[in-house]
Amino acid sequence: MAVEYRIISIGTLANHLLWRESAPVRTQHATTTLVEDGRRRILVDPSLPPSALEARFFERTGQKLDSVTDVFCTTLRPDARRALPALQHARWWCSREELEWYSGELLAMRETAERLNSADAAGVEEDLALTKRFHPAPEKFTEQIGLYPLFGATVGSAGLLLTPATTTIVIAGPAAPTREHLERGMVWEHCAEKDQAMESMRDLLELADVIVPGFDDLVLLHTVFPVTS
Repeated sequence: MAVEYRIISIGTLANHLLWRESAPVRTQHATTTLVEDGRRRILVDPSLPPSALEARFFERTGQKLDSVTDVFCTTLRPDARRALPALQHARWWCSREELEWYSGELLAMRETAERLNSADAAGVEEDLALTKRFHPAPEKFTEQIGLYPLFGATVGSAGLLLTPATTTIVIAGPAAPTREHLERGMVWEHCAEKDQAMESMRDLLELADVIVPGFDDLVLLHTVFPVTS
């Protein structure tokens, strides 16, 4: 049986510079995708608040969130994981590099706790507890679902590579923010390391037939770069 995927919720940027938006005009949330292969049901970037995602998941699948077996976060940015409280039953994954970097950042913030107000200090402790629930993602979840590092957007950002028989699909997260970014070969303006992010995007464009961006609907690459005879 071939791996299957379905967009649960299409994400959006708080402000889209390529739409000439210079300041936030909406609440940012990541594109959420369900990937299925055999008994594995992997929810990627559960970004909406729990109640909103529960409703959207039922609309798109006819099932409840308790049917999800795994969660994969392309990045540990808070706006990519708002619905984790509703997914306590699942196993949580992200890239080892992202997990180590994000945990290190939180520990550094804890060491300077005297400079934080009580709410910020509590938030750091809450996030540290949350990171302990995450596991470093394996190179392959199943025969047709693999980890695909896309460093640069965040320090250890990574996508999922889906390899059914005739198509290569990458769920890319913020390494490919929107269709417009792909069309222009532009990386996210908030990326952690621009040169590394550009290299990741070039690799992505060479490999994939279909890309699920971080904040947009899926993109068929032949519609962005038409094949010419």
